[in-house]
Amino acid sequence: MHRSLGLVFSFGFLRAVVASSDPHFQEYTISAPGINATFLPYGATLTSLFVNDKNGDPQDVVLGYDSAEDYLKDTETVHTYYGKIVGRYANRIKNGTFTINGVTSHIPENENMGHDTLHAGNIGYDQRNWTVVAHNTTTVTFSLLDEGFEGFPGNIICYVTYTVSALPSGARWTYRVVSIPLDKTTPIMAFGHAYWNLDAFVNPHDNTVLNHTLHLPYSHRFIEIDNIEVPTGEIGLVKNTPLDFTSPKQIGTDILSAVKTCGFNCTGYDNAFIIDRPRYSGPESTDLTIFTISSPITGIQLDIKTNQQSVQTYTCNNLNGTIPVKKSQQHAKGTTTYVPKYGCIVIETQQWIDGINHPEWGQDEYQIFGSETEPAVVWSQHDFSIVKS
Repeated sequence: MHRSLGLVFSFGFLRAVVASSDPHFQEYTISAPGINATFLPYGATLTSLFVNDKNGDPQDVVLGYDSAEDYLKDTETVHTYYGKIVGRYANRIKNGTFTINGVTSHIPENENMGHDTLHAGNIGYDQRNWTVVAHNTTTVTFSLLDEGFEGFPGNIICYVTYTVSALPSGARWTYRVVSIPLDKTTPIMAFGHAYWNLDAFVNPHDNTVLNHTLHLPYSHRFIEIDNIEVPTGEIGLVKNTPLDFTSPKQIGTDILSAVKTCGFNCTGYDNAFIIDRPRYSGPESTDLTIFTISSPITGIQLDIKTNQQSVQTYTCNNLNGTIPVKKSQQHAKGTTTYVPKYGCIVIETQQWIDGINHPEWGQDEYQIFGSETEPAVVWSQHDFSIVKS
């Protein structure tokens, strides 16, 4: 027992030394009036995002860690994917396999005792060291050469650009992921994996997001899943279910009725909501706000536009109060605040989960790319404002 503890200490010390000296763990900050964001090249990670609340005070509205080495520790332990870019093909792949042009590929099954792949296998983009290719006061771009990582076909080069800007009534954070296949045809679905709490943990009575108002005006359908959260192929209707956010409502209103809609023995939301844009708007049009969420405590409202056709929404059902929030979010004197169950929400703009294994959905042109196709592009715009009273 004592020898084991010694090894843990040694590895922890080594981790801290490596992280403090490795350029991939050096922070890059961008800012504009009313917004400030920080990133690490490791995983192209968003580590903090400050926007002003209704009192004009800056609040950090994304979860993460105070020290860079804690992101490496997270990867080795709880593996939350806090703020990371996930890919090459993120979310779940049934049985870790897919077939393109008659060729079957096998990706390591890293979830549910080998029954599916989550976020692209054992070592996804979230664990890779990205390269900073451009950085100024308002934008930063990272690149990654994916040389067939985890058994995906062919090589691709991926760029992620983060940008902030001021708005007349708030601020904007935009991210864009551009993935360019260099030789073979391959599935691509890489996107951001930020955890949000628009209360910024200032509420002394409740650290959850259950008081947040959520609105998905164009999500009348969702992708049905089995008990390990792999799509069954069926498409469900949200009407008369706890998943109906086509009109604004607080997340906590129906969450306790959302039983097993997010997998076995699960109560909460972890669902791919389909974005059915109206007929005057194209399937990848970016003219409409598809996701709105707001906090009654800070008054912060987030409106999202994207070129993607679904949004995976996860209410942190599996967090259990063991991970502390950052110093910027520690507001209670004399005690430490931890992230409880339902203490955050993950908003993943993406194409339809596991669409590569469901050709009947007609998703191939949005998920399969090659050297003769256009690049795979994920674009998401996040506008911050104050809730109108």
